[in-house]
Amino acid sequence: MHTGDGAYIKKLNRSYILTEIFEHHKISRASLSKVTGLNKATISVQVHDLLEEDLIYETQEEHYSVGRRPILLSINEKAAYFLGIDLDHEHILFNITDLKGNTVKYEKFDLHTDVYEEIIVLMAEQIKKYQQEFDSAKYGLVQTVIAIHGTVSTDNKIHFIPRSQWRDKDILTDLEKLQIENITIENNANLSAYAERIFQYHKSENLLNINFSSGIGSGIIINGELHKGYHGHAGEMGHMIIYPKGKPCRCGNEGCWERYASEPTFFENANKLLNKKIQTHTDIKRLLNEQNEDVINALNIWIADLAIGLNNVINLYNPEMIVLNSPILKIYPHSLEEIKKHLISSVSQYRDIVISGLGAKASVVGACAMGIQQFLDLPRLTLSETNNSISH
Repeated sequence: MHTGDGAYIKKLNRSYILTEIFEHHKISRASLSKVTGLNKATISVQVHDLLEEDLIYETQEEHYSVGRRPILLSINEKAAYFLGIDLDHEHILFNITDLKGNTVKYEKFDLHTDVYEEIIVLMAEQIKKYQQEFDSAKYGLVQTVIAIHGTVSTDNKIHFIPRSQWRDKDILTDLEKLQIENITIENNANLSAYAERIFQYHKSENLLNINFSSGIGSGIIINGELHKGYHGHAGEMGHMIIYPKGKPCRCGNEGCWERYASEPTFFENANKLLNKKIQTHTDIKRLLNEQNEDVINALNIWIADLAIGLNNVINLYNPEMIVLNSPILKIYPHSLEEIKKHLISSVSQYRDIVISGLGAKASVVGACAMGIQQFLDLPRLTLSETNNSISH
């Protein structure tokens, strides 16, 4: 632990202290000194500043048996708010959390256009409404992070979104023209992986999150850090070819994984096997409750193709933890059992494979958490999952 004078050391010590307060929820000054290795004088000065800034507050421990009750420090969740936006092809999700990562507002809007300029105006109008709504907080609505279902370049521009066919869009500049600032964009699967680590699997240093939705994307955490690749495009696993000369894909290739294992593909294939058309997750759940053999067959065929790509990804990255984010897999009680039947290679090693508990909100709560970490400039962040899960 580095200690001493100077602006840099002071900033470093501040981040250590805030990190530990987040991790412990409530902690005394004496305990902070112990876990950070900082002396009591440094703790006292830093805590004084954080109290002055309204970023933390004091409480007394309840039911303390002997002597004076210690004063505990906690994060002031009402000091600042953060907006996460998931921009998908057919809808936009808006999620606002407080400084502790608790969701305080969640809204979903269906999109009836894929025109970039129209969607930017819609987003800007909604962001302005939220800014006004949370204006009374000490720091207001601090930051907005947008989840993009496509590739994001290292200069914070949309490189390509296959479903919308958007290319080279400077979304930050376009929003600034509409008086919207403090925006960051990130790939949706990266934000989902980030959320799983921040809210769920704090100790997992090597985690692979795969989203199966309108397409397929993966977020990769290696040695505790998001792996983005040279241009920032790492994780576009949906465009890994699993069937040479297979179905044509919007990306220009043929036989891409997402043409066989994305959600639209499941519904497309299931409708060919069933006498009646299914369109929603509720339809799948109802047919499973009826023990409909055709829908079970359709699920197992879909899972077999899903497992082909998953096996390739496991062999590429050797992850400790694999998180699969899919409402369909969550609905089907035998999904993990069926997937594991196909992962039988002795070289396909991983510690655990799970279905995401965060579900469709993973990217937006991850976006909010990223905003929190950037706002406070923390080396690491640990948040608790409270009301941050949703099935679809």
